[in-house]
Formats: sequence, structure tokens, C-alpha cells
Amino acid sequence: MPMPAVFNEVVEAADSLSVGEQEALIDILRHRLAEAKRRELVAYVQEARAEYRSGRAQIAEIADIMDDILS
Repeated sequence: MPMPAVFNEVVEAADSLSVGEQEALIDILRHRLAEAKRRELVAYVQEARAEYRSGRAQIAEIADIMDDILS
């Protein structure tokens, strides 16, 4: 899959940074990624809670869930 032009531009721009700047950039991106994943997880949990409160959630055994996933 080819990379979008913007992605390639960012990678090229990162190459022009000093090693220390690249390390700082990596640190910033890791923190932003972790925060984005946290927000995604919070949204998922909120959605699951809303489904549970509205009665749309069903209780299931782990084996049943795995059977559904693998079938």
C-alpha cells in the first residue's frame, strides 16, 4: 500500500531534525497516541454502558463469544 504524500513529507521533515529533536518528536507522538487510544477506549466504554442501560447488551459466556468470533 503506497504511503500518502503528506506522510512521506512528514518523514522527510523528521529526517532533517537533529537526533535530539527526533527523540522529542517521538516522545510527543507516543504521548499523543496514548491519549488518542485512551479517548477511544473511553468512548467504547461509554457506548457499552449506554447499551447496557438501554437493555441492548446481552450477558454471554466467554466460550459463546469466542465461538461467534471464530465462526
